[in-house]
Order: sequence, then structure tokens, then C-alpha cells
Amino acid sequence: MTSRKNTIPELQTHHSRLGNRLTRWFGRSMLGLLGWQIKGEFPADKKCVICVAPHTSNWDFFIAIFAVLAMDIKLVWGAKHQIFIWPIKSLLGGLGGMPINRKQAGGVVGQIVNEFNHSESMVFALAPEGTRHHVPKWKNGFLRIAKEAQVPVYLVHLDYKKKEMGFGPSIVVDDLDASMEYVRNYYRIIPAKHPDKTS
Repeated sequence: MTSRKNTIPELQTHHSRLGNRLTRWFGRSMLGLLGWQIKGEFPADKKCVICVAPHTSNWDFFIAIFAVLAMDIKLVWGAKHQIFIWPIKSLLGGLGGMPINRKQAGGVVGQIVNEFNHSESMVFALAPEGTRHHVPKWKNGFLRIAKEAQVPVYLVHLDYKKKEMGFGPSIVVDDLDASMEYVRNYYRIIPAKHPDKTS
């Protein structure tokens, strides 16, 4: 496997950092060994939603983790509150995990918006499909979060053909339907399948 030189996006001083020199080296080394690159600039906003798609492979998780370590950025991501138990609760929290209780008043969107409202700086990341299987119609929860929290959405793509994680355009959500159409049109040009179909 051939190593590939990687240019890592720079962060702003207000962004929360995840690790240290060792974790940055590990993330960058793994991306290089796998032949992946990060393209574009990381959002400069103090608060934003990052939409990552298409989500078609088990490898997506590892590529994303290596990229996060390489950039040394602490992203916030949501997961069922039931998994935040000892002995992994501290680890999940340290990696940016946010426990979500779907039965809580306000629902998932309300909990995340509340976290935005009480944070000085927060970058929330999610895959809108919520599954590796083909989903003909995406849920608009990530757009509702951005609209209610009054933060932009940045579109990030995973292109297995080019082995590229790319930071694309941002949108300010006003009309949910129009915003979703823009998002879907952006991702239509990205290959939706893992090339070797091994996962």
C-alpha cells in the first residue's frame, strides 16, 4: 500500500482540540497509508453542522476517525444515551459523543439545538442517511437543527474512487425543502458505492 502525502486543513483558535502530537501523527499516518486525502478548508465558524455523505461502507467510520485525529478537531456527534455507560462513557465523551434520549421533551432536534444554545463553540457532525443502506429519502433533522440553532450546514463528501474526504459548500437553512434539494444535488455527483463492494 503506497503512502500519500496529505495536506491537513488548519483550525481556528476557537475550535476544540481532540488529542495531542501522537494522535495527530497516528491519524495522518493512517490516512497516508490508506491513500486518503483531505481536501478543502475546515469551517471557520464557531458553530455549525457538518453533513457527511454518502454513508455506504463500514470503512466510513475509520476514515472519519483518522481524519478527525489528523486535524485534531473535537466534533460533537450524537448517539443513544443507553451506550454511555461505564467503562466507555468517559471515552465516548472524550471523543465528542453526546448522549441522546429520544423520549426526552423536545426530541433529538431539541436536545442538539439546546446544546448549541449553551455552547460557545460547537461543530456537530452526522451522516444524514443514518445507515449504510441506500435511503431514497433523507430525513431533514440535520437541516432543522441548523435552522433552529441558526447555524450554517457544511457539506462534506466521502469519495472512495478518489479516496478523498472533501469539504464542500455551506448553506444557510431557510426553506427546508429547498435546502434538502440543494444537498441532494450536491451529493448526486459523488459515487454512492464503495468501489470494491466489500462492505
